[in-house]
Amino acid sequence: MNALVALCHFCELHGPRTLFCTEALHPPSPDPSSQVGTPVPGDRDADREGEGLTMRASGSVSQRGEMCEGCRSLPASHPGFVSIDDETGIRFVSHQHPRQSQLFSVVRQACVRSLSCEVCPGREGPIFFGDEQHGFVFSHTFFIKDSLARGFQRWYSIVVVAMDRIYLINSWPFLLRHLKLTIQSLQSTALKVFDTEQGICPQRALRMNSVFSPAVFPHQRSGNAARSLTSLTQHPNLWASLHCSFSWLLKACGCRLTEKLLEGAPTEDTLVLLERKTEEEMSCWEGAEGRGSKSPLHQSESSHFHFLYDASKSDEIPGPKFRSLRHLRQVLGANDFRQLAWHVLMGNQVIWRSTDPGLVQSAFTVLKSLLPVGCVRSVPYSPQYEEAYKCNFLGLSTDVPIPAHVSSSEFSVLVDVAVRSCQVAAADEDDVGPIYQFTISSANTQPTDRGPTLLNKLEVALSNENLSVDVVSHCLLCLKEEWMNKVKVLFKFSKVDGRGREDTQKVLALLGATGPGEEDNVRLLKFWMTGLSKTYKSHLMTAVRGGERSQEVSS
Repeated sequence: MNALVALCHFCELHGPRTLFCTEALHPPSPDPSSQVGTPVPGDRDADREGEGLTMRASGSVSQRGEMCEGCRSLPASHPGFVSIDDETGIRFVSHQHPRQSQLFSVVRQACVRSLSCEVCPGREGPIFFGDEQHGFVFSHTFFIKDSLARGFQRWYSIVVVAMDRIYLINSWPFLLRHLKLTIQSLQSTALKVFDTEQGICPQRALRMNSVFSPAVFPHQRSGNAARSLTSLTQHPNLWASLHCSFSWLLKACGCRLTEKLLEGAPTEDTLVLLERKTEEEMSCWEGAEGRGSKSPLHQSESSHFHFLYDASKSDEIPGPKFRSLRHLRQVLGANDFRQLAWHVLMGNQVIWRSTDPGLVQSAFTVLKSLLPVGCVRSVPYSPQYEEAYKCNFLGLSTDVPIPAHVSSSEFSVLVDVAVRSCQVAAADEDDVGPIYQFTISSANTQPTDRGPTLLNKLEVALSNENLSVDVVSHCLLCLKEEWMNKVKVLFKFSKVDGRGREDTQKVLALLGATGPGEEDNVRLLKFWMTGLSKTYKSHLMTAVRGGERSQEVSS
């Protein structure tokens, strides 16, 4: 992530000060035109040329001035901390101040603003501010308990500075969740020290009984107006732990969001996936916030140390699996496949009972490709039956009974998978047909051979052996986009504008949803409406309300 993380402190003697910062230094790109001379090893500016954040800052470099114990994290002679990502060659460097003059000015301004004017209600919590010239800042302010401080607490903030506003805003849930863990660890560790000191010498009673003089208030505490964070937490490796935490944060935040070249507007599937990811991150953060953190700092950061861990590199489930829609159609047969696909497209609950969870999961993966992402609610393998409002794809073990109201319902289909008693010895171990026998049952009495139109066109493509699996997949993608566009038109016309039944029928005819299989087409369109993204629905409602306001003003 092309950003910088800094820990800031409001000193009672010197005001806002930067305590510790971590930046990601990218390997310098070779530029023959710039290789005029060899940089001097001791020249820091020459060593860092072309590395790190590229930021613009106006004005001269702020003077560091005198620093007290509370303003200092590492001594000037300390070399700092360095971690290297072997995959990318990026170096994560931590020190008290950025060594580039421009970055020092940017971080200094972010520090002052985060601890003075840019604060949220209650003075504790996250806030976003910044501009194009000095960078954009995600700041989280918090208090640390100190028995010798004014008000028995000191004010700190952690700031993330970057030039990319959109990237920083999109990373808000992620940054908030992980910075909250670090802050809670600091606060809990300092609280233990605070309770111990108060038990030895209660400061509240001592101050109430002493003579107060504002002029000599700092001296009345024997010069303890400035205590370091290390003293407040009694953590021997505090700065090394913060370096690990901040380095992991920059590494992980840079990996979670990547730029992709999109030809045109994002699809509904893309919008729905982004919304679900954001909701999951927010729910995880809220859960972590509700549980709190009682572990020491090094324990809370243990999950941050694995820089190069990739959760996506997991072993695939072994055993026979369905590879594509065409493979599923070949195994089930054309008639059973059409019946199953019809139920999927109509939004009915599809239940698979099998002793092989991997087989069920592969079947659901193939069948889910028939629907928009927003219409999919899946429980891959459950020990008990789940109602249709919770999931439209449900995997069960063979010993799980199906409720009577589900078995007699026309809005569900059951696929029972049994192991064949006589298996073909020469069959491939990955081949599904010779191993399993599939029985499809449903109480539905409506014919499934008329529509919907999307399924009719898909079956033509699946039955054409001259078309490869990839071509069929692209064909299905185009069909889904075509019908999702029809869904958007129908949603705008019927739900947003509130047109009547007669006008809606005209729109259906215009969309090509009438004629043979009209009832199935309408059911498909209504079901797919539930898969529209919240972003699209909100955009439509905002546009309609804005149009109504403009009409009222003009009238």
